[in-house]
Amino acid sequence: MKTKSQFIIICCALIGLLIAPWTYVEAAPPSIHTNAVGASLVDVESGRVLYSEKGDTPMRIASLTKIMTAIIAIEQGNLTSMVKVSKNAFGKEGSSIYLKLGEEMRLHDMLYGLMMRSGNDAATAIAEHIGGSVEGFVYLMNEKAKMLGMDHSHFTNPSGLDEGEGHRSSPNDMAKLTAYALKNSVFADIVSTKLKKVPNPNEAWDYSWLNKNKMLSMFEGADGVKTGYTKLAKRCLVSSATRNGQQLVVVTLNDGDDWADHAKLLQYGFNNFPLQTLVKKGDAIEGTPWVASRTFKYPLAEGEYARLTHQVSLVDPMATEYRLAERGALRISLNNNLIQTIPIYDPANPLMQVPEKATFSYQSSSPYKETLLTKYSYICRMLVQGLFNISGSIWAD
Repeated sequence: MKTKSQFIIICCALIGLLIAPWTYVEAAPPSIHTNAVGASLVDVESGRVLYSEKGDTPMRIASLTKIMTAIIAIEQGNLTSMVKVSKNAFGKEGSSIYLKLGEEMRLHDMLYGLMMRSGNDAATAIAEHIGGSVEGFVYLMNEKAKMLGMDHSHFTNPSGLDEGEGHRSSPNDMAKLTAYALKNSVFADIVSTKLKKVPNPNEAWDYSWLNKNKMLSMFEGADGVKTGYTKLAKRCLVSSATRNGQQLVVVTLNDGDDWADHAKLLQYGFNNFPLQTLVKKGDAIEGTPWVASRTFKYPLAEGEYARLTHQVSLVDPMATEYRLAERGALRISLNNNLIQTIPIYDPANPLMQVPEKATFSYQSSSPYKETLLTKYSYICRMLVQGLFNISGSIWAD
């Protein structure tokens, strides 16, 4: 009897192990915690959100606002044009690069003062120069936010000062904006600069600006982006770093230990979500005579590669796209969620002439098969992630 009872207990234990979600063979990235009220970690190339805490919650963002100010000025302004300092910009409260009333400075130079020293006087002068007025520039900011799909953002000024109500953005929105801006070489150069000297028309010496962003010296591969602080927003920070060809962006809002948290999140991203090339331009698409029109890279955690699937759809031969040599589209999905659509072309198209053509295939082993156990484990992890995601001076720095 005793032996039979022991056998039953052992069998029950084995069944429990088989159905327990933590026995799922796929390794998941370890959990991570920060001191931030809101946070986001994003891969720049793909835009994939690798981690977020209250990622879509609108919050005060202080001088992180100037990321939007800078990219609009770069895209819509003449970088060699001279920006004149108005009475409204002169002596603007908070962080300043101490511009004089009526002083003129080249837009490109002023952008360094805006991003490296967080000059609120520079922000106002740039806004008036590009938008005709601060109000005109704010309109451009909100239009740009709509264009980028920043659905949880609204801007009321170019500096991030706590002026009035409604000036907000979310961690995921700011990460999306920064990933977009970093693809602009002028912006990327400015935010990665540690020391900048600029001609000073008022004195015998040049302006000399040291970047406030300590991450540039603290973290290997760091290359941006912006600090921020107001009494109401608390400490805010956006940083970026590049390692092994992969660039990540971290946003934290209201974080009293932001330098340490950014280093931790960046390292977490590089360790757990390496960027992988899934398709190369010119790769032959398996089962078709066509080739991929561009290279596609995506960050994947351990075990995710096996859950990639692809589907090919063909273009109607009577369609305009067909006459332009497009033959269809390769749709790549992860966990049955579409992550990219890549047009495929006739290899005879001159645009597709590349030195090497490799057959496109995810892996030679047997395809991934979803079971009741894998569905159960996946749902549990999604529920836990969902719970966590739900779960002095007024001057901007």
